[in-house]
Amino acid sequence: MFEAKESVAVRFIDSQDQEQVKAVFARSQMVSEEALASTQAILEDVRIRGMDALYEYTKRFDGAKIIDENFKVTPEEIRLAYEQVEEDVVVALTKARDQIARYHERQKRPSSMETDELGCLTGQIIRPLRRVGCYVPGGTAAYPSSVLMTAVPAQVAGVEEIVMVSPPDETGKMNPYTLVAADLAGVHEIYKVGGAQAVAALAYGAGSLRPVDKIVGPGNVYVTMAKKLVYGTVDIDMLAGPSEILVLADDTADASFVAADLLSQAEHDRLSSAILLTNSMKLATAVKKELPKQLAQLSRKEIAKASLEGQGAIIVTKDLPEAFDLANAFAPEHLELAIEDPFGKLGLVKNAGAIFLGHYSPEPLGDYMAGPNHVLPTSGTARFYSPLNLDTYLKKMSLISYTKEGLNACGDAVVLLANKEGLEAHAASVAIRMKKEL
Repeated sequence: MFEAKESVAVRFIDSQDQEQVKAVFARSQMVSEEALASTQAILEDVRIRGMDALYEYTKRFDGAKIIDENFKVTPEEIRLAYEQVEEDVVVALTKARDQIARYHERQKRPSSMETDELGCLTGQIIRPLRRVGCYVPGGTAAYPSSVLMTAVPAQVAGVEEIVMVSPPDETGKMNPYTLVAADLAGVHEIYKVGGAQAVAALAYGAGSLRPVDKIVGPGNVYVTMAKKLVYGTVDIDMLAGPSEILVLADDTADASFVAADLLSQAEHDRLSSAILLTNSMKLATAVKKELPKQLAQLSRKEIAKASLEGQGAIIVTKDLPEAFDLANAFAPEHLELAIEDPFGKLGLVKNAGAIFLGHYSPEPLGDYMAGPNHVLPTSGTARFYSPLNLDTYLKKMSLISYTKEGLNACGDAVVLLANKEGLEAHAASVAIRMKKEL
């Protein structure tokens, strides 16, 4: 047990110590060759042997005996799940669902077409994907929030078939909270399978589980590697790593708030990153003293302590502009601006998955209730990638319709460019129309 008086060996760094800052900011995405090889073997085995391989891996990794008859969740199982889930939890999940739906509804945009003065039309048709697979971690834990965050935007986008996979427990049952969330989110099919083998089944199909067009949702390193390996056969949302939070704070921040927010991510995983950037030595010292007090109260204290000591840091900067520069270099999954004027400084933020502004906008609001998606880019990929959003579930098709006048107006230029590239048939395809009167 960790007593409240026990210190946490979180790194206390001056921002001028560039080597230490660099060490904190380095998030390795290297994967062991052994783990990669085992993931590839599972994918290939499921692709070739289908259900037989799927059942064997479920028994090996989850201890559950899954057969054709209990592979797919039945309406009766969902009904029983509602009996096991407390009414106030159903109310909370429903409220969260509605918030998430409302936020993603605002991201809708129509197909568009535009005609120029020669009657030439260009445009874009936006259509939902037909079939999407949502991966939800499970087994001994329940993540109904991940169900809502992946399935509700799919429903808002108009995806015709929303499929969910999640590992069962040793008895072959799926967590009731997960099932209730799936029902509230409009999931159409639910299958009891997890891990790399679930990703393989979604990509290649297995038994009654038909292939999907895209796989979304977080998972462990094997799930992430499997998604990477099946990309091209299907689309994926992103390659997510361990969770991260970076709190950028000044002396108006409450040390107890900041410590609580750092721990909210540290408890996720031993590899999670929880970092404070501040120009206030007073706040930095107070947060360092507060962390062990709050840590001692957590049931997941060992995980949180390992995270703070392994990847955590308190970095003191000379001023706020330097803190923002470092934050942009880190490109965090979650960025909290616990400063006096967060909206006035918002323009300084260039890279972040989600930004939480002010002292009363803690990161867990984004995890559960606010509405923006909590499936976010990690490991610095916020430099070039976006949160899961409505566009994740949509595809665009370009429209081109030219009149004869329009073709004649630009045809010579097209022929010229095609010939310059050595593509004579391309040029001829245009030239033959310019010469011929229909």
